[in-house]
Amino acid sequence: MKKIFIILLALFLIILALGIYKFNFLSDDIYNQNGTRINTHDGTYTINGQKVTLKNGISEVSVAPGSASKIVTKYFGNDLNHDINDDGVEDNVFIITQDGGGSGLFYYVVALVSTPSGRVGSDAVLLGDRIAPQNIEINEKDNRKNVIVVNYADRNKGEAFTVTPSLGKSIWIKLDPKTIQFGTVEQNFAGEASVTKMTLGMKKWEWVKTLYSDDKLVTPLKQNTFSITFKNDNTFSATTDCNGVGGEYEVKDNRITFSNMMSTLMYCDGSQESDFTKMLNETQGYLFTSKGELVLTMKFDSGSIFFK
Repeated sequence: MKKIFIILLALFLIILALGIYKFNFLSDDIYNQNGTRINTHDGTYTINGQKVTLKNGISEVSVAPGSASKIVTKYFGNDLNHDINDDGVEDNVFIITQDGGGSGLFYYVVALVSTPSGRVGSDAVLLGDRIAPQNIEINEKDNRKNVIVVNYADRNKGEAFTVTPSLGKSIWIKLDPKTIQFGTVEQNFAGEASVTKMTLGMKKWEWVKTLYSDDKLVTPLKQNTFSITFKNDNTFSATTDCNGVGGEYEVKDNRITFSNMMSTLMYCDGSQESDFTKMLNETQGYLFTSKGELVLTMKFDSGSIFFK
């Protein structure tokens, strides 16, 4: 009887050891980086201008020093494995969620990209609040190389968050390998601009529209009147439907801020000038699209300002 017990105990220990070995050394969800084995989704990503580092697929940071409330960011799933920067090594695109302690649960798409210095996390692209993710796929039709399509379901305009998302949506994005940032790709667009060659100072940008996160759309009442020009000395000038505006801007990575903004003092009834300058003051980031657009992103994911 004692021998049988010893044999069973030995078998149990062997099985346990094999399970531990498989989990720690054979799992598809880990890889080696500088001799350290980590989760394949672990990395540092930029969400709303803030660096967020996932460890074992999760990040928890206090909302404020000493606060019990936490901002929780988690790996969600819907992985796409594809070489999106053409270096011969497969990259990983997937969805993460972020809970800021309120009622919202925000979904983002990110990538963990192979580079000569190791794997690097991308900037996050917001999909929406309490949506229903479906899948991520590659669309390379019509010479659209490495275009990523993220499919999800959202609510119809005006529906409460208690309603199950039923409106199918897709966002098309493409990675800029130099900045490790995504730019949006216009669907059903015949030609594409190179987002890697576009710069702020390349032209005078005309305001087309501003789309807020609550689906509110604002467009210029007078066409071809609002524009912004970026100068090499970190100053800018803008035209509106009333006064001329000028000031300074500062760029760091994909972030941009406007300061010391001044304007002439003419009064114009019904002018959208104050709305336009308020949008600029609320700007925190920028990106280019393959449609040749400049998009200024606003703080707290509150909206996007489109220029052409």
